[in-house]
Amino acid sequence: MELTELTEVSTLLNYYKKLLSDKQRDYLIEHLEDDMSLSEIAKKYNVTRQAVHDNIKRGTKILYEYEEKIGFYQKECLIEKELQILKKNITVENIDKIIEKMF
Repeated sequence: MELTELTEVSTLLNYYKKLLSDKQRDYLIEHLEDDMSLSEIAKKYNVTRQAVHDNIKRGTKILYEYEEKIGFYQKECLIEKELQILKKNITVENIDKIIEKMF
């Protein structure tokens, strides 16, 4: 995975980790947040490196599917973008426009 994808998957994991299987969640957390290699995770859980890889790949795919359906990360990015615009030109009208877009 590239750095931008790692960052995105890590963010999606924060939103949707409770929706993953225990293995997917644990392997993704240890790989992304604890910076453990696939081999280290495999050894810890007494499974093959391939099993860890497959669970991480499936978990990542599921995270993207949840984001596509629910869209929390996309909404957060939109809010951040709108707040940056508002920061440059704060007016009651601009605040109202942002509120309309968000809700």
